[in-house]
Amino acid sequence: MVQRIQRDHSRFRQIVRGKIKQELKKYISHGEMIGKQGGELVSIPLPQIEIPHFRYGSRGNGGVGQGEGDVGTPLGPGQGQPGAGAGNEPGGHILEVDVSLDELAEILGEELELPRIEPRGKHTINEQKDRYTGIRQTGPESLRHFKRTYKRALRRQIASNTYNPEMPIVIPIREDKLYRSWKPVERPEANAVIIYMMDVSGSMTDEQKEIVRIEAFWIDTWLRSQYDGIETRYIVHDAEAAEVDRETFYHTRESGGTRISSAYKLCDKLIDEHFHPAEWNIYALHFSDGDNWGEDNLVCMDTLKEKLLTKANLFCYGQVESPYGSGQFIRELQNNLGGAENVALAEIGDKEAIYDSIKVFLGKGK
Repeated sequence: MVQRIQRDHSRFRQIVRGKIKQELKKYISHGEMIGKQGGELVSIPLPQIEIPHFRYGSRGNGGVGQGEGDVGTPLGPGQGQPGAGAGNEPGGHILEVDVSLDELAEILGEELELPRIEPRGKHTINEQKDRYTGIRQTGPESLRHFKRTYKRALRRQIASNTYNPEMPIVIPIREDKLYRSWKPVERPEANAVIIYMMDVSGSMTDEQKEIVRIEAFWIDTWLRSQYDGIETRYIVHDAEAAEVDRETFYHTRESGGTRISSAYKLCDKLIDEHFHPAEWNIYALHFSDGDNWGEDNLVCMDTLKEKLLTKANLFCYGQVESPYGSGQFIRELQNNLGGAENVALAEIGDKEAIYDSIKVFLGKGK
C-alpha cells in the first residue's frame, strides 16, 4: 500500500512538473503568479489540475429506481435558476502546489536549455562540517547506534547463557551501548555574489522596477542551484550611487539625472573590499532605461573594461523600455563590449520579454 501511494505521489509530481514546464513562460512573465514564498519553497497556482475526489449522490431526490421519470431527465439536482438566491454548490478552485527552489531551477534549466555553470578558478571557500566517521562507547542518546548496540547486547546474552530463543528479549545494558562519533572536516565550497544595480532616476517607473524584481527572482533561483553559498548586494543610482537593502532597492525613486558610472565605480569598490575574485564568483547585473549623461558613457566603458570585466564571471545589462528614457546606452555597450565573452546584453520591452532576456543572461554558462 505504501509503495502504491509513493508511486501515485510520484506520478502526481510528474504531472505538476509537466504543467509548470508547459506554462513556464507565463509564470516568468507574470510575477504575481508565483504565490507565497518561504524558506526553500514557492507556492504556484495550477488551475489546470483537479484533485480526484468522490462525488456522493443525493438520496431520495428521484431518478432511476426511485420513481417516475422520462428519457433525458437529470439524475441529480438541476442547476439553480436565475433569481433563486445564493447557491450552495462548490465552484472551481485553483490548486496551489509547493515546489522547491531547486526543482524550480531544474525546470528553468531544462526549459531554457541553460548550461551548468563552471565556477571560475580553483580557489574556493573552505567550510567546516561535522562528519560521522566512527563509533565510540560514550555519547548522547540521540546518537546511539541502535543496530550495533542490539548486536552487542545479543552476543553478551548468548555468551552468558541468558538469551531465551522462546522469549527473544534483548535488553542492552550500559556496557552494550555504542554511539556515533564525528570529526570536523574541511569541505570546499564554491561561493558567489550577485550585485544588482538599478537606475532609480525619474525616468524609471514602477513598471520597470517590477520587471527587474521578476528578473532577479529567476536569476537568483538559478544561481543558488549552482553554488553552495550566495550573497546578494544592491546598488541604486541616479547621478550618484549608494548601496541599499533589498526593500529600498525595489521601492525607492529619485527625480535627479543619471550618471551610470557612479554605480559601476561603487560596484568595483564593493568587490575590492569584500569579494576577492580569487575566492568569489562575481555576477554584476545592471538595469536601466538607457538614459545616461552623454559624457559619462566614456567613463562607463573605461570602468567596465579596466576593472569590472577583469573581475566578474559575468556582467549583464538589461535595458527596460521606458517612455521617458532615451534607450541609447545599450548601443554604446554593443559597440564597445559586444564581443566580450563575459558580457550579456538584453533589451526588455515589457514583461513578455523577460523570458528571452533570462536565457540571454544565463545562457553563457559563466
